[in-house]
Amino acid sequence: MNTLIEAVTQRIILRSQDQRKAYLKSMRDTMEQNPPKKRLSCGNLAHAYAACGQGDKQTIRLMQSANLGIITSYNDMLSAHQPYETYPNIIKDEARSMGSTAQVAGGVPAMCDGVTQGQAGMELSLFSREIVAMSTAIGLTHNMFDANVFLGVCDKIVPGMLMGALQFGHLPAVFIPAGPMHSGLPNKEKAKVRQQFAAGEVGQDKLLEAETASYHSAGTCTFYGTANTNQMMVELLGVQLPGSSFVHPHSDLREALTRAAVRKVIGLTASAGTYRPLYDVVTEKSLVNAIVGLLATGGSTNHTLHIVAIAKSCGIEINWQDMDDLSSATPLLARVYPNGQADVNQFHEAGGMTYLVKELRSGGLLNEDVVNIMGEGLDQYDKLPELDGKAGVVWNTAPKASGDTEVLRGVDNPFDEEGGMRVMKGNLGDAVIKISAVAKEHRFVQAPCIVFEDQHELIEAFKRGELDKDFVAVVRFQGPSANGMPELHKMTPPLGVLQDKGYKVALVTDGRMSGASGKVPAAIHLSPEAKNGGMLAKVRTGDLIHFDAEKGVLALEVSEEVLARRDPVKQGKRSQNLGRNLFSGIRKLSGDSLHGATMFNFTKKLKTRKRSEVTPSSETKNYFE
Repeated sequence: MNTLIEAVTQRIILRSQDQRKAYLKSMRDTMEQNPPKKRLSCGNLAHAYAACGQGDKQTIRLMQSANLGIITSYNDMLSAHQPYETYPNIIKDEARSMGSTAQVAGGVPAMCDGVTQGQAGMELSLFSREIVAMSTAIGLTHNMFDANVFLGVCDKIVPGMLMGALQFGHLPAVFIPAGPMHSGLPNKEKAKVRQQFAAGEVGQDKLLEAETASYHSAGTCTFYGTANTNQMMVELLGVQLPGSSFVHPHSDLREALTRAAVRKVIGLTASAGTYRPLYDVVTEKSLVNAIVGLLATGGSTNHTLHIVAIAKSCGIEINWQDMDDLSSATPLLARVYPNGQADVNQFHEAGGMTYLVKELRSGGLLNEDVVNIMGEGLDQYDKLPELDGKAGVVWNTAPKASGDTEVLRGVDNPFDEEGGMRVMKGNLGDAVIKISAVAKEHRFVQAPCIVFEDQHELIEAFKRGELDKDFVAVVRFQGPSANGMPELHKMTPPLGVLQDKGYKVALVTDGRMSGASGKVPAAIHLSPEAKNGGMLAKVRTGDLIHFDAEKGVLALEVSEEVLARRDPVKQGKRSQNLGRNLFSGIRKLSGDSLHGATMFNFTKKLKTRKRSEVTPSSETKNYFE
């Protein structure tokens, strides 16, 4: 195994040992003290299956078989979730064929960042993750279920479901995807029209035509943003069937995979004799595998928040430096928009997850001693799922070569020697940047900054022609406590236009740039945020900023004496319409970006160990000195 990845894995295990031990004890105690259904009274049970058919009632009351709890994100407005309408009946039908049952335990909110991008509602987006986690817990807390099935795809839904599911980690769990829509307008053409609109070269009618041709049917958006990165992540975590992430919603294989997932999770219940709870699947090692997958594919920067929060929810402490170190050891094997021009359908056709896992395994880049819903190890995860008339789904060998080396490559010929996620540090604080989509000539900028209080100010300044020069855009008061940390993707087209004109431009913000972080260098998730005493609140327009993505340096070139004399700017008053006032309490409770921007305090903070204390061997000691 790659020595650096092994070292980081061991570092996380040792750092987390006390919290993880407490979490595992809690889960085992829960299973012992509150086994599913067994502690429910007759009245409890009668309420729980009152609406079931007579056959299901009889099966449940005998308590000799599994009852599955379904948590769904179905709604029929959003393309990614619309296919889930039919899934509960498929799941119930398959469960009955095995002498078991299934019930929809509850629904979770599923908002779309694509709809709210640049709108007031985006300020609810990140914290919808916490609401999804709590909604998941509400559905499952009835304690009627022997295993849990999760129907979720998009940005905050899957991380929120995982955070909720891990509070029920004493039960087996499976995630079932819905798959991407068919390819529409090529991403290169969509991006071109967006920049043309930003430059005033085309009107809104042309822009709407392009967007409609891109997002045109049921399924996830086809670019490699947070939604599709979620699918990669849960597959590598081992809670989703291998090769299932990017199968189209209405294909025969899609339904067969859903049925196969039901059979697999029932087979892992205590009543089936092969008990494999979620806490055995989501571990330090499987989380590192998910991070390696994120880095090898150039996935969403949002997961620098989500993975930290997910890990915390099961007693594991992962930080940005872990991701930075893993990135230096992980080659970039995929080019999918915005990290390239291909979409996820082309990635899937080139070999997709199965080829990716095969290559990562061959390079010694994954922890092999893990368990998952398929069994032990990763042998099944580099095989393709295929339909078999009698057996349903079977997993055969993975493709030996990539079907398109412009989209997907092996470890012997990567697009880059590293994964492209960096931590940037300096007197402004800590930030992250995804450089896999940023050309090397654009990774260093040293220029005066222009300060904005939100992305709309920058867009208006661009329209007025005030930004035709080298500069670093500082967009502050966009962190979790300030306004819920919305994505600021609307700035990408105008900054892209300026970059194409030959200007040196970069972005620094305590907000997010979305899973579609692209070609403009952006130091995002800056922590501490301006609202909570971060140095960003002392920055003034005209200050020189040193931005070096290659070396991970983010420095405000202003003397300490001058900064000491400056008073921090305070956040201005903000509108609280479209439901934002209901989230004011969550904003106050939220942690910083470094710690996953979550309001949940899963474990007490323990003393931080020195790196020398957690280095697993002398061979890897030099990595952490």
